Amino acid sequence: MRAITIPEPGGPDALVWAEVPDPEPGPGEVIVDVRASAVNRADLLQRQGHYPPPPGAPAYPGLECSGVVSAIGADVAGWEVGREVCALLAGGGYAERVAVPAGQLLAVPDGVDLVDAAALPEVACTVWSNVVRLAGLARGETLLVHGGGSGIGTFAVQLGAALGATVVVTARPAKHERLRGLGATHAIDYREQDFVEEVRRVTDGRGADVILDIMGASYLARNVAALATGGRLVVIGMQGGRKAELDLGALLAKRASVAATALRSRPLAEKAEIVAGVREQVWPLVAAGAVRPVVDRRLPMAEAAEAHRLVESNAHVGKVLLTV
Repeated sequence: MRAITIPEPGGPDALVWAEVPDPEPGPGEVIVDVRASAVNRADLLQRQGHYPPPPGAPAYPGLECSGVVSAIGADVAGWEVGREVCALLAGGGYAERVAVPAGQLLAVPDGVDLVDAAALPEVACTVWSNVVRLAGLARGETLLVHGGGSGIGTFAVQLGAALGATVVVTARPAKHERLRGLGATHAIDYREQDFVEEVRRVTDGRGADVILDIMGASYLARNVAALATGGRLVVIGMQGGRKAELDLGALLAKRASVAATALRSRPLAEKAEIVAGVREQVWPLVAAGAVRPVVDRRLPMAEAAEAHRLVESNAHVGKVLLTV
């Protein structure tokens, strides 16, 4: 088969579409003939040599895919050859075929195109596991989403709105109208406006109950300041750096909490549990049209370098897909 390889870490041109060995299904795995994968920030870091795949994962980038089951390994039940699926991966999505643990498979939701379904697994599992399962977002609360125009952001906006929360986003002004259309009540220009002041203004001084953050260090102090009493900050990215000073007094005064999580390195059992939760709680919302994949554009898999340039520019809204 062919896959996107990284002979040497570097810029987008380090991605090479090349012949590689075909995968074989191990016990508990199925082979998926890939129709599409999606570009995630983790893929950019892997290309640069900063985020190697976990032990046992394919060397190729790609944390999610959609496609058709073409082979089934031992000890797999409930899936059959020919089934249209999408999947959460530890790697290997930038390829024509990939071996997937059966616990990380999801049926393509009703009403969703097979290619567009590649935009769902990573964001659905990330957002649900952090915003709902960990932070416990409840109806009537306020959710602040940083990076609202990203794949994670566009999904979080929709899920928060579908769950009855007031959703506030930070994003470039060119993306504000689109994000309001997805369910954001308020949009903040993070380059020109102080998001702490804006969040306090739109919540009558209360602050945000849940904050989903991709920035890390550079936003830590301001995120704590933007939290409501009893608020929960969940950090899932470090685009703004790794280290910052945390004012524990401010956190104690608000009886607030800070958590940081990663999905890719979790054990198979934990990933399967998250996928099961998404299947039960999120997929009905997708099938009903309350939450949909947001796709900026599709590019052929061989043009992965161009897709990486686009994501690095932050000009996109939603997911950039790579098609086979």
